[in-house]
Amino acid sequence: MCLAIPARIEALTTPGNAIVNLGGVRKEISLALVGDVAVDDYVIVHVGYALQRLDEAEALRTLAAFAELGELDELRAELAEQPQ
Repeated sequence: MCLAIPARIEALTTPGNAIVNLGGVRKEISLALVGDVAVDDYVIVHVGYALQRLDEAEALRTLAAFAELGELDELRAELAEQPQ
């Protein structure tokens, strides 16, 4: 299953890229589709791209819902498998 996942930005790397963290899975993603993000912001990630910025409360609610549905581990695995 392919879903967009909320993830927290840990570091801004090369221009237009960032390292995100989702429950211990760290991944470099592209910020080409979003602007004005900073470390500790949450973004929605799909196939290695941040699609939009998301406020922390909404991100945490979404992650809790995925966990409740038993989907969070699968989403973490998908994020880890996506090419860099």
